[in-house]
Amino acid sequence: MKNFMKTTHFGFRTVSEEEKPSLVREVFSGVATRYDMMNDAMSLGVHRWWKHEFVAQVDMRPGLRCLDVAGGTGDIAFRLLKKGAAHVTVADINQEMLKEGQARADDANILRNIEFLCADAENLPIEDNSYNLYTIAFGIRNVTHIDKVLQEAFRVLAPGGRFLCLEFSQVKNPTLAKAYDAYSFKVIPKLGKLIAGNAEPYQYLVESIRQFPPQDAFAAMIREAGFEQVRYTNLAGGAVAIHSGYKI
Repeated sequence: MKNFMKTTHFGFRTVSEEEKPSLVREVFSGVATRYDMMNDAMSLGVHRWWKHEFVAQVDMRPGLRCLDVAGGTGDIAFRLLKKGAAHVTVADINQEMLKEGQARADDANILRNIEFLCADAENLPIEDNSYNLYTIAFGIRNVTHIDKVLQEAFRVLAPGGRFLCLEFSQVKNPTLAKAYDAYSFKVIPKLGKLIAGNAEPYQYLVESIRQFPPQDAFAAMIREAGFEQVRYTNLAGGAVAIHSGYKI
């Protein structure tokens, strides 16, 4: 009997499921030191507003424990702490990205209520019902099994806990979508070459956006994982969406 290899996508390439995590890790290791600079360049700084709107949806309360997954450089974690979170754990599979976050936290002297954990979003070394808030921003589209990540999010959240995801999504307006595609495929890889010294990671990132489920399909996956009161908000005409759900 033949042994059939399970495959998945890495951008527009088809790769084995076993191979993808190391490929994704390589992408982010290569751009970690200039990741935030590239975010500013690619989005013309708009990513800061998207993240502001994302964190603005958090209903902060005393003692809130937050888990920010794929949050290596600390962008979301620092915003959560500034808003009043009691504690934030930043989990990321990429050690180089975590080093950047740790350095930023050290520079800002905010190491007291934050910790950094090298961990796979599909298999978190975290006990059940441990956190009140699970956030993931621009990271879930890079995993091999979205369903497993959502199941893990549900597991580690305490009853009443909230799942919040900020991710690139599907532009609704056809004219805007055409312009967005042109910018994504023709400009962003060139910016990557100019600023980060390598176009290939940004070619992958652009392609990975097109492989991610559109808003309604992703919302259905969140419900399938067990979350209730699932909804989403489009930003920038749907180029980015904030999805939310609760563990009841």
